[in-house]
Amino acid sequence: MKDPVLELIQKIVYEVSGREGLTYDTDFVQDLGLSSFDIMNIVCAFEDHFDTEIPTRDVWQLHQVQDVIAYMKKKGIRS
Repeated sequence: MKDPVLELIQKIVYEVSGREGLTYDTDFVQDLGLSSFDIMNIVCAFEDHFDTEIPTRDVWQLHQVQDVIAYMKKKGIRS
């Protein structure tokens, strides 16, 4: 069974960075080699899609895809 939140994150990351093949354990910097500029663009895309603000202090806690999913669930945000 596919996870719609994972699929959405995969789509957003691909649209912003062109990177594919994300799993729950994918690390944005270690595995994808994203720069801080890439990360901020992806965060902006998450904010737009989820209609929320992600404070900078929280961004640095979102290392892996699973961190983003847990963060959105904790904030009560749905795709």
